[in-house]
Amino acid sequence: MEQRSNKTIICSVFFLDIVEYSKKSVSGQISLKERFNAFLSIAIRDVPVNDRIILDTGDGAAISFLGDIEDALQAALSMRSSLLGEGVRMEPTLLVRMGINLGPVRLVKDINGQPNIVGDGINVAQRVMGFADPGQILVSRSYYDAVSRLSQEYAGMFHYQGSRTDKHVREHEVYAIGYPGDFTSTQRSIVLKEEIEHTTGWRRALATTKIYWEEFIHNVASWERRGLEAFRAATSIQKSAVVGIATVVMFSMILGIYKLAHRPAMTDAKQVVASVPVQKAQANPASAVVNAPKVVASEIEGEKKVQGVKQSDRVRTLAETTGGPAVVSLAILPWGEVYLDGKLQGISPPLFELQVVAGTHKLEIRNSSFPVYKEVIKAKPGAKIKIKHSFK
Repeated sequence: MEQRSNKTIICSVFFLDIVEYSKKSVSGQISLKERFNAFLSIAIRDVPVNDRIILDTGDGAAISFLGDIEDALQAALSMRSSLLGEGVRMEPTLLVRMGINLGPVRLVKDINGQPNIVGDGINVAQRVMGFADPGQILVSRSYYDAVSRLSQEYAGMFHYQGSRTDKHVREHEVYAIGYPGDFTSTQRSIVLKEEIEHTTGWRRALATTKIYWEEFIHNVASWERRGLEAFRAATSIQKSAVVGIATVVMFSMILGIYKLAHRPAMTDAKQVVASVPVQKAQANPASAVVNAPKVVASEIEGEKKVQGVKQSDRVRTLAETTGGPAVVSLAILPWGEVYLDGKLQGISPPLFELQVVAGTHKLEIRNSSFPVYKEVIKAKPGAKIKIKHSFK
């Protein structure tokens, strides 16, 4: 550290801010800061002391990592994992915005002779953090360009969020780990799952309905965001083709609705009866009379057979014939890329559930800092499988 003092270097800066810290009471602020400090200590415990400088900002912190640029990313993921694991029933709820930047900082001494950092690197980290939603991690373009080239796994973790303008009218291109609302929607899912486990009757049914509805809305929003990202990245020809197809589809839908609305209604009952074809029935009426009792008899016989089967056997037979998918619940710490039969399904968290068809599947969970976790899943129709793994 002595050799680096009073020098300008390029390093990664991790900036954190506790949401609505100043609006809490004194006891609430103390509770938030104690939990925040505990989680942050866990996040940076593997980073050597000489490779980091910590600045306490009162309602948050700024950490400069002087060694590997990956340290900032690993600290952010660990912090988010701790926040998710804390649960939402703690009062007051700890919500944190996080931002990472790679830029120039100058190492100096503060008034007490302790190491300190100043410069554009920490300023941009604070601006990027300010753009984040509660619980979200945003990184600058410079940090994304550097860390995404270290491995393909890192590159797949980020999603482009566009350009943001700070109060000094300076543009910042930012990338997110996950999407806005992932953290808060995950917290809401935790609350609903706790309600399902501890309630019965209509309350449990209502909580189950809510969690499926929120997952559906979250997936729709995710598809929309991915579609917009793909559209932005497309060429002019590809964009023109997409717009043309969308126009044709929309025109066809409008035309179909118009024809349906203006279709002449048949109000006369005789017209309805007359529209039914009866030629075959008139051609051989005797055969129709003879065949009818056979159909009825076979249906009655089949109903008797069904009634002779136990209720549990009927349910099991129905599940086997319908072939409903199995559900795999995931609990991965701090994070991992989930591969099913060699295909990437997403990153957990925020991915917490997978639907798989019946059969045997190979599940892999990858984290660049640890060995790959592998497991063979034997999924039955409608089964629920829980996978828990912690990379240590």
